[in-house]
Amino acid sequence: MDVYFFDCDKTLYDYDFHKRLPKLAQLGGVSQYRLASSWWAGGFERAAEIGEYATSEEYLDAFHEVTGARLTLEQWQEARKAAMTPIPGAIEALHEAAGLGTVSLLSNNPIPFKDSLPVLTPEIVDVLGGNDLVSAVLGARKPERRIYTRALGRFGVKPENAILFDDSVANVEGARECGMQAYHFVKREDGSFDTDGMREAIHAFASRNR
Repeated sequence: MDVYFFDCDKTLYDYDFHKRLPKLAQLGGVSQYRLASSWWAGGFERAAEIGEYATSEEYLDAFHEVTGARLTLEQWQEARKAAMTPIPGAIEALHEAAGLGTVSLLSNNPIPFKDSLPVLTPEIVDVLGGNDLVSAVLGARKPERRIYTRALGRFGVKPENAILFDDSVANVEGARECGMQAYHFVKREDGSFDTDGMREAIHAFASRNR
């Protein structure tokens, strides 16, 4: 069995934190500076991404305690979705990969992201079929070695039978150090994405032993 792991942000969906932060501030009734300087600069989002909060409710309670902003999950989703734009060619490539093997997300994100995938990623949630691995569940963030080994373990697949598509050079190198194949997905200076290269890498991986 081959497994095709895809990062989410800046790989399947373009992501702009500078669109998310103002929306969070508006919905939460606190300043952007307070949110950025307390939650993000304070390391709380990073902690959430490695499983500090086991449920969306725990995450939102901690967010309120740290920032003063009380959000519902629906408001959190609204702000998150405002920062995400589908990359059509990448989503098409994921669908192609699903016809060649097993596809899965492998994303550095907290529990509310996983719980919100039907809202945030309607273009891919059905084809993933529940293969929605996030760092908060695996207890480690890319490019830590253990996130890759744990992800491989979920599918019972050897490293050489898995490939990662990711916009981060560090994450790609981390996967390769574990024996996986990996493809560095890039956004060009003109704002376009190398989705043709992604598709070529998918088919090259699928045909490597034929």
